[in-house]
Amino acid sequence: MLVEADGGSRGNPGPAGYGAVVKDPGTGEVLAERAEGIGEATNNVAEYQGLLAGLRAAAELGATEVECRLDSKLVVEQLAGRWKIKHPALQPLAREAQRLAAGFDWVGYTWIPRERNTDADRLANEAMDAQASGTPRIERADSPLPDLTAVPQPDSATQAAPPSWTGAKGTPTRLILLRHGQTEMSAQRRYSGLGDPQLTEIGRRQAAAAAKRLSSFTEVSAVIASPLTRTRQTAQAVGDALGLAPEISQGLVETNFGAWEGLTFTEAARRDPALHARWLADPTVPTPGGESFDQVHRRVARARDEVLAARAGQTVVLVSHVTPIKSLLRLALDVGPQLLFRLHLDLASISIAEFYPDGNASVRLVNDTAHLD
Repeated sequence: MLVEADGGSRGNPGPAGYGAVVKDPGTGEVLAERAEGIGEATNNVAEYQGLLAGLRAAAELGATEVECRLDSKLVVEQLAGRWKIKHPALQPLAREAQRLAAGFDWVGYTWIPRERNTDADRLANEAMDAQASGTPRIERADSPLPDLTAVPQPDSATQAAPPSWTGAKGTPTRLILLRHGQTEMSAQRRYSGLGDPQLTEIGRRQAAAAAKRLSSFTEVSAVIASPLTRTRQTAQAVGDALGLAPEISQGLVETNFGAWEGLTFTEAARRDPALHARWLADPTVPTPGGESFDQVHRRVARARDEVLAARAGQTVVLVSHVTPIKSLLRLALDVGPQLLFRLHLDLASISIAEFYPDGNASVRLVNDTAHLD
């Protein structure tokens, strides 16, 4: 679920209030609203109180994953762990936010400009107005909600438990799959395998945008990249944002396109029409002097297994290429090679797959490019 929260003070410190909205992430439908006047306080205290109210409302609705969107840079940066919490009035509020966040499978914090936080801002002002008139609290659930009482909720000791209908058990290893940013080869839609172009200026901006998006994933324990320049540059931006030194995995490298390296689809088809057609139809057929999709799939599976063994139960960012990322999604979905031709992955897109210790898996996100808008 999405939580949008805000707080304000007329005087700083002065009469203060907060507002919080819980929304469905797919439709934007408002599921709950919370607002309250909190007497005399600072803007920062009110902003924290708005976040706490939003987290509590999301928990009451049965949310397992929450993205918190606030226009307070201070609250976002402090809870993301990048800024120290020095003010004594904010320290207990931050601890309470962390305690509430621990009750979800995942919580992310994203800064948004004030003009995109109008619902929470409106509620905060309504709360301050209501406080002045002697009716300080607003609490609404505006949409009919499903009965969540029948769905077992995770306890604090196993907060990463999956939805009960999957049958999966244990704490999953979450893989955040990031495709590298633009290169000259990708801009020209050419086969780009073991060739080693650098990111373009656009590609560097895409990497920076992805890094900013992932900077809210404070639970990430490692950033692991293919050894090629374009993925290492993208991974470095992410690592800098998270305070992590990127690691390298040879298994995450792109397909070896052999003699087709640098050619467009049309050029390769004209050069070797029969072989190109067989390669597209049969995953066991290698490119001329290169790899087959089956060979790529097997080495990516080995690379995944190494990550699962070394980082069990953790969240890891893998920075790679189209075919390896599709192969990881194939493994999570347990489907055949037809997925390679039916799934599109944009440059600098984010996908998420979780792998459980009992062999189950879940795909949470595919080809998200919201950070590039």
